[in-house]
Amino acid sequence: MSEAEPNRFRSGLVFGKFLPPHEGHRLLIETARARVEHLTAAVCSLRREPIPGRLRCDWLRQMCPGVEVVHVEDENPQYPGEHPEFWPIWSRTLRRACRVAPQVLFTSEAYGDEMARHLGILHQAVDPGRHTVPISAGRIRERPAACWDYVPAPVRPYLVKRVVVTGPESTGKTTLAARLARHYRTCWVPEFARGYLDAQYPRRGSDEVCRAEDMEPIARGQVGAEDALARQASRVLFSDTDLIVTKVYSEHYFGGCSGWIREAARARRYDLHLLLDVDVPWVPDRQRDQGHAREELHARFRRELRVHGCRVVEVSGDWDERFAAAVAAVDAVLREPMRPLS
Repeated sequence: MSEAEPNRFRSGLVFGKFLPPHEGHRLLIETARARVEHLTAAVCSLRREPIPGRLRCDWLRQMCPGVEVVHVEDENPQYPGEHPEFWPIWSRTLRRACRVAPQVLFTSEAYGDEMARHLGILHQAVDPGRHTVPISAGRIRERPAACWDYVPAPVRPYLVKRVVVTGPESTGKTTLAARLARHYRTCWVPEFARGYLDAQYPRRGSDEVCRAEDMEPIARGQVGAEDALARQASRVLFSDTDLIVTKVYSEHYFGGCSGWIREAARARRYDLHLLLDVDVPWVPDRQRDQGHAREELHARFRRELRVHGCRVVEVSGDWDERFAAAVAAVDAVLREPMRPLS
């Protein structure tokens, strides 16, 4: 460090919950990093919090490469009034977390001066009035969709609202998913099975359209496509089908389903399923052969969604009525708080 750089230090510290990380945190960390040679960012988590600390660490590492991100899991008191030794407890925790002893603490919080005093280092405040980036983690948890511009790209797949358009064959799932995506200016996930089966079966003969061994690759492809598009979605991601559909069709056509599909269908959670009724005309094609079983399959989907504990809105009527009902249901979801990891 040269004398020409009086505001630059060898080492610094930022710490917090980052629950979740947001653009205000990025400003804090980037400001600190410009003033120190080595910066430690301590992510402090409790077991009871809605987002695991390891995820928050991963997000910060993606957001701020070159910063040493450490995970602090001490179950410390959260407010000075909770424990008479609050400040010494936290100063010991933070010293232990830092591989390189910090010379300066950077915060945007009122407690920064006192924490720095107990650590025996300097404090530099960064945008304490939240004028540059007017956001807080609490506001994001309460209304993530309304705060989307302040959510960094690595965090968006976790906070994006996920809506599945589901139902039997030829009920307008693809049409509705695409129209909803246009309306909300976001992405939608096509049915992976269509492209997969079109590519597979011309090579095997025209009489075959699917085999039992195709079901797991289809399921994995659907999951992969959804997870990839979640990083590009804005506020909400629409999926034309999910693994519950794959499970139902595997059992319907082949009398069983792989254990991986069953477990993955149970584990993946969505904010809403739009279950489409069969009150629209049947349109056959090479991959649709269950026009006679649409009502039976519709009832089966309804049961499966209930068994999986899904939130379901049933959609019927003509195309415009379906769209209006879907928009009302999605708007309600977008007003809701963050759904904790289950």
